[in-house]
Amino acid sequence: MTLSTRRQAKRAARREARRALPLWRRLLPTWRITLGTLTALLLLAVGAFAVLYVIVPVPDPNAHATAQNNIYLYADGTTEIARTGAVNRTDVTIEQIPLPTQQAVVSAEDRTFYQNRGIDLRGMARAGWNTLLGKGMQGGSTITQQYVKNYYLTQDQTFERKGRELFIALKVDQQRSKNEILAGYLNSSYFGRGAYGIQSAAHAYYGVDVSQLTLGQGAYLASLLQAPSLYDVRTATPANREKALARWNYALDGMVQLGFLTSADRTATTFPEPIDPQPATGLAGQAGYLVGVADDYLISSGTIDAATLKAGGWRITTTFDKPRQDAFVKAVQSELTSELDPKARPATDTDVRVAGASVEPATGRVIAVYGGPDYAKQPFNDALRQDNQIGSTFKPVDLAAGLIAQHSVDGRPITTETRYDGTSERPVTGGPTPYAPPNEDDVDYGNITLRYAMVKSVNSVYAQEGVDAGLGRVRDTAVKLGIPDSVRGMDPANTSMTLGTATPSALDLAGAYATLANHGQAHTPWSVQKLERVNPGGAIDVPKMPDHKATDAVGRTVADSVTDVLRDVVSPRGTGAAALDLGRPAAGKTGTTDANLSAWFAGYTPELTTTVGLFRENPKTHAKEPLAGTAGLTRVNGGAFPTRIWTDYMTAALNGTPTQQFDLQTGRGDQGPDTWTPTAVPSTSTSPTSTPSTAPTGAPAPTAPSHAPSAPAATEQPGPDAPSPQNPQPTPSQEQPTPSTRPTPTRPARPSNPPTATTGPTGTATAPAQ
Repeated sequence: MTLSTRRQAKRAARREARRALPLWRRLLPTWRITLGTLTALLLLAVGAFAVLYVIVPVPDPNAHATAQNNIYLYADGTTEIARTGAVNRTDVTIEQIPLPTQQAVVSAEDRTFYQNRGIDLRGMARAGWNTLLGKGMQGGSTITQQYVKNYYLTQDQTFERKGRELFIALKVDQQRSKNEILAGYLNSSYFGRGAYGIQSAAHAYYGVDVSQLTLGQGAYLASLLQAPSLYDVRTATPANREKALARWNYALDGMVQLGFLTSADRTATTFPEPIDPQPATGLAGQAGYLVGVADDYLISSGTIDAATLKAGGWRITTTFDKPRQDAFVKAVQSELTSELDPKARPATDTDVRVAGASVEPATGRVIAVYGGPDYAKQPFNDALRQDNQIGSTFKPVDLAAGLIAQHSVDGRPITTETRYDGTSERPVTGGPTPYAPPNEDDVDYGNITLRYAMVKSVNSVYAQEGVDAGLGRVRDTAVKLGIPDSVRGMDPANTSMTLGTATPSALDLAGAYATLANHGQAHTPWSVQKLERVNPGGAIDVPKMPDHKATDAVGRTVADSVTDVLRDVVSPRGTGAAALDLGRPAAGKTGTTDANLSAWFAGYTPELTTTVGLFRENPKTHAKEPLAGTAGLTRVNGGAFPTRIWTDYMTAALNGTPTQQFDLQTGRGDQGPDTWTPTAVPSTSTSPTSTPSTAPTGAPAPTAPSHAPSAPAATEQPGPDAPSPQNPQPTPSQEQPTPSTRPTPTRPARPSNPPTATTGPTGTATAPAQ
């Protein structure tokens, strides 16, 4: 019998034997069938696993996992201004996380982390069995799997998500080091109190940077990972507090078992009570305004685009000085807010707003800004808005342009002592559009110097001087000093431009005046000194910040000559007399616009430039409303609240710093530093002969200044026999009228009648005196 025949016979015998068995027995598979089936299923499973391993990709991180805070800091690099972003997270590198904290997390969450391949089959089997028993979807994941769930997937408890998690975890374990996985896990995990990531958790529970966590603190944060909200011992029930402490002990005991911690150190470790939950550092108060200025600078300077900034994760160290920022807020409250009574004067004392900025002239650093009382209540940043005319604070630009031009209509050079006709509503000659601006209270000043016209803010003089300098040159000078060329109201086709129809922001204006303070060297104001972000995997982005090199805006002689004149504005007879209370060398200019829609003071010392603007705005229509009646005053000039706020702030900002003198080179022989004293305009045959009988309280008595104007040379200005709009024949009526009132340090005196409103040919409001 052949081999084949024998096999056939054996199979036939088995079939006969099986037919002889009972029916129920014949229904059971034989061991051969069972073995074959199991083998086939095993091979199928292995094949399916291999296929799934290949086809299931490691996806891109989910949006929530990559979302982070932007953290804004004051100039000291440690004091926090605000955190922005929907997710409170700041990624850190593994090197920033203390080793005991890393080890506590491994001990609490996955004691085989450094040995496993990304998954724990026994844990998964246990979780699967519990799920089948109806105990809900169970965990059992490794640290790698939890990282995959947090970073790549979702928190959905489904079989499909769990299956993808397994395959991705295997791949991630092959592709990344254990340190990268652990860092990713700690940066993406939720710890309660709204804190995502170990860095935010360290701040939320202990008020420290992650690098400063102690052993006990790190172990407590590790224990929170199991039940973040339930295990917060400051808010937990007694039962949950006991569970939290048990979990903390479990983590420490595991560290001993794994050889991370000695028994002696374990025994010596006591539970570190966390701090009480703190309110989120949001944008309320001044924070939102400071963040707005910083963001505006970063984007406008091209340092970073808006989308990248919004993506989060940036640590932004600003230039803002917290004590000075606080001083600005206090100055507004003490000098303005405290005098407003909305209940008694609802029509005039509501919706009064302040815009302010303070810049360091030598560097362009923005030291402080005032954008409003509270960003949570008024989220519009008034420090950056470009819709308020600046009025007579523009006159120094006219003067600078004239000094640059070095000629007037009749060909004679323009100097600070050139004389002009100060008759109110005198028609401007040579302008592109008809213009005859009134002086404040319609006062006729007669034949006066440009210096004195600045001191008294005489409109008729600077309207003509600006035209003589050339309106194109005036605009060009404004832009070079720092006023953006895009703002409205700087059209050389309108003669009214000369009196401040331009609408730069308070920060723009501070930058322009800082250029004058810096002897004609311009810095674009900047508000961020450092920018960095930690990326997934530990790489750190540090974008290159812009250079802050000064540019030549105007010559030093021109800038210093303007400063020399503006010092006279801060004098007993100047419109900025209230600034004398500063008790330091100061220069500045007031500004009040047509119909009293805004009031300004822009001024500086050698070390700091600050602008303050005041206006009212209808909260519904956003239309500008007159300031007249505010705090019960008939008219609010730039020499009133703006100057008082400026003085209060500057006093605090400069407190404790040495007094600096202006180092001016005006081209008149005074090349070095000169000693500051309040000055008055000297008496001449065609200028005022009277001075105030007393100086403001606390102000030095007026003396003959070292920088007082000298008699102009015959070649520098028209003689008395050459009448012109710039130099009319003097007559008794043209002599400077003696002012009937003068400002005091506490509250400048104010004329009772507001100025007559006039508009330029295009309807653009002009800026009357002051």
